[in-house]
Amino acid sequence: MFPIRDSIPTRSVPVVTRAIILLNVLVFSLELALPPDALERFFFLFGVVPARLIHPNWAATVGFPGGAYWTLLTHQFLHGGWLHIISNMWALWIFGDNVEDAMGGRRFALFYLTCGILAALTQVMTQQDSEVPSIGASGAIAGVLGAYFLLYPTARMVVLLPIFFFPFFFEVPAVLYLGVWFLTQLFSGTLALASPEEAGGIAFWAHIGGFLSGMLLCAFFVQRGRRPLQPDEYGLWWAWRR
Repeated sequence: MFPIRDSIPTRSVPVVTRAIILLNVLVFSLELALPPDALERFFFLFGVVPARLIHPNWAATVGFPGGAYWTLLTHQFLHGGWLHIISNMWALWIFGDNVEDAMGGRRFALFYLTCGILAALTQVMTQQDSEVPSIGASGAIAGVLGAYFLLYPTARMVVLLPIFFFPFFFEVPAVLYLGVWFLTQLFSGTLALASPEEAGGIAFWAHIGGFLSGMLLCAFFVQRGRRPLQPDEYGLWWAWRR
């Protein structure tokens, strides 16, 4: 299921969400300008390589520079292709504005980066010997989804489900959509532990760690005294359908 829109309006301009999207786009533009060999080195240098963090002696032997922990931040702004960045930024566009609304810009920025770090650490701990760099904003965005899951459980989502190449649009509760998404990641992550070659290069445990981090940290970042939305404030379309 691909999300199209949600029913939660924003009360303020999501400046931080837009800034994060813009920064990701700018970095991706830089990637497009690099030749293949340079791009591969770029990913290894700024992406999270689990073995580099867990086995520093091995990392030094193969030529990695020291101080690899800053990659826990830099990997969040790298993407491996058009589909990778478009899907991530679209999810952030849909869910990020509402979570930023609840937290405020500065808190949301710290929350986002923290979830990305914890997501990467989860992937590192489950794939300690991996020499493949993990890149992408999906771990941090999973944290945003975890917060949205708690903050807006009664929201409605319009999702696209292609069946035999025909697009079908459905309206589902956000809690159902996000719950199914998380269970899918958990199943795939468990399968990846049993058969790493079947993971297809997707950091499922980063998604799991990010989502759970978002749920656990959400209460610490939400602005105090925030008034929750009432059902008839969920957007013009849903309000008229009541």
